[in-house]
Amino acid sequence: MTDHDPLSRTIVVSARPQYLEHYSKPEEAEYAFAYTIDIRNDGLESVQLMSRHWIITDGYNEKREVEGEGVIGEQPFIESQHSYRYSSGAILATRTGTMEGSYTLRSESGVTFTAPIPTFALIAPGALQ
Repeated sequence: MTDHDPLSRTIVVSARPQYLEHYSKPEEAEYAFAYTIDIRNDGLESVQLMSRHWIITDGYNEKREVEGEGVIGEQPFIESQHSYRYSSGAILATRTGTMEGSYTLRSESGVTFTAPIPTFALIAPGALQ
């Protein structure tokens, strides 16, 4: 299935990033960020999150792709009209960057589809002054 599949529009993904000052090492060009993801299933069927694909871009426009099964070691089922929330993190070489990507999901009727993860910014305090 493609991103134009009607099922992809039933999944709404939002992110809340946070800079982790205590885990960052600016002198070593390591800037730590956490993010909390909410995945809401507005569809009529339960879905299972099968895999993830992230594109992480730092302030130098260097891209890193991360792919794998599930999220945080799980392949959760998300019931119709319910949400799933998890937190994870990323380390960048710069004080700013972005993350975006997609999840591959499978509906209870067996249809596999992708849901986009909208781009969100990773910004350390004071980085944009």
